[in-house]
This record gives sequence, C-alpha cells and structure tokens, in this order.
Amino acid sequence: MFVNLFSYLLMINFSLLTYNHIFDSFILHFLYFHHYLRKENFIMGFGINNRLSRIIKPKTGKTVMLAVDHGYFQGPTTGLRDLKKTVTPLIPHTDCLFITRGMVRNCIDPRSDVSVCLRVSGGPSILGELSNEDITTSLEEAIRLNAAGVGMSIFVGAPNEDRTIANLGRLVSEAERYGMPVLAVTAIGREMARDARYLSLACRIAAEIGARFVKTYYCEDFYKVVEGCPVPIVMAGGKKIPEMDALQMTANAIKEGASGVDMGRNIFQSDNPVGMIKAIRAIVHKGATVDEAFEIYSKK
Repeated sequence: MFVNLFSYLLMINFSLLTYNHIFDSFILHFLYFHHYLRKENFIMGFGINNRLSRIIKPKTGKTVMLAVDHGYFQGPTTGLRDLKKTVTPLIPHTDCLFITRGMVRNCIDPRSDVSVCLRVSGGPSILGELSNEDITTSLEEAIRLNAAGVGMSIFVGAPNEDRTIANLGRLVSEAERYGMPVLAVTAIGREMARDARYLSLACRIAAEIGARFVKTYYCEDFYKVVEGCPVPIVMAGGKKIPEMDALQMTANAIKEGASGVDMGRNIFQSDNPVGMIKAIRAIVHKGATVDEAFEIYSKK
C-alpha cells in the first residue's frame, strides 16, 4: 500500500512538472511572438526607413535640409525675424526643414510638400551655457506633427557633455520604438576647434549612441570624419560666408562623402535666398560644379 501511494504521488508530481514545463514553454513562446512578431514590429523597418527616405532622397542618396531652428536659443535672428515670410518661398526647393515645433505650428503651411525634422532639445539662450540643454519636446508631439525625424544637440567636450549624450541615448531608445530616426547635431562650443580629430570624435559618439544620421561642420580632411562615422553625415552651414565660398564648401563636403547639407544662414541670409538654395540643390542632387551653381545663384 505504501509503495502504491508513493508511486501515485510520484506520478502526480511528474505530471505537474511536465505540465509546468509545457506551461512555461508556452508562456515563453507567447512572449517571444508577442514582442517580435506583433504588427508594429513587422512594420518597424518600413516606418523608420520610410521616414528617412522623406529626408534623404533615395534617388540620389542625398538631402538638402534647411535649418531654421536658430530661434530656439538666438531669438529672432537676422533673416528669421519673420520666419514664415523667409521660409515660404524656399520650401519648394527644400527636402526637409529642421525646425522647432512652435514654428511648425505657426509659420509652416500644413499643405506644404516638405518633410520636417523636429528639433526636440533646448533650454539655455545665447546668453547662458549652451551645453546646458535637455529634451524639450516629446515623441508624441513629433508624431502628431507628422515629423520625419527628430534632432537634438550633443556637446562633446563642453561642461554638460555627459548629460547631452545621455539625453541622446534616451531619445534614441524612445524614438526607435516608434520608428522615428534621430539626428544628432554635434554642437561646437565657443572655444572648440572644428578640426577632423574633434569632429570625428563627436560624430562617432553620436553614431555609437544610436543616431540614424549626424549633422556636423566641414573641416580640413573632412573625409576622415565621414570614414569614422557609419551613419550618414549632413554638413552644417555655419556662419554666413560669401556665396561662392559656401558653394565651394558644399561641393567639397559632397565630394568627401557627405550625404547632403543642413544649411541655414548661408541660404536665408543670402541676398538671393531662392537662388542660393537652388544652387546648393544643384550641387547636392545633380553634381553641378561650383561655377555652374554660382550661375544659378546669380539669376534673380
């Protein structure tokens, strides 16, 4: 009787173990399929690549972005005092606007056929420590505004570099969940050298943290910056310089591997903004020479 009872209990225990094993296996498989095979993960690759294709044009692999986000720390800077008036005639020649949510809402016609990369960082004004930035705009807001991407600055070598880089990591983690590409802007402090060694460091860090594309400045040996960064680089225009110089800088950057430009002051502060953006576009998308581009710019 004792043996029969022991055998019975052993059989029940074995059955429970088998049942628990099957149940645990079922739960594990359910969680796997729920996480990896749910609908949004099936389309995630499509979503992020589709958004990127609205910024970097697949036909050429290049982009002409128009940076008009300067007011987030500079206020009504020269050329953007009336942002709507300045930007409206440039939109037909622009692949993507880099802009803040406030200016999108108030100054951009929602019927415009242009993509938006939304600046989502800010905090200090030009009067304070520029590296003291945080995330100021949510991913939900970017999605509501139909943004094709979001962008923020990192300040490598500045007092708050660790926080801005950590902010980039958190932004990337959240953005990837929604299939939203992140642009990292390698902001330069007042006393930092814009050389290949520094820019290579900043761009590589941005890519390592997960940015899908990076905005940085042109420099001597720019190709070294591109070689060290596995994601597309778009060239920042920087301060206003003579038009011929800006066109030459654009041509050099494209020749050395840039995937386009995100230019602002060298376009909207030009004496012929529409001609200038057409000229930049001719270099970036059509491979025009600097002389050919300057001729385009010169036509009023």
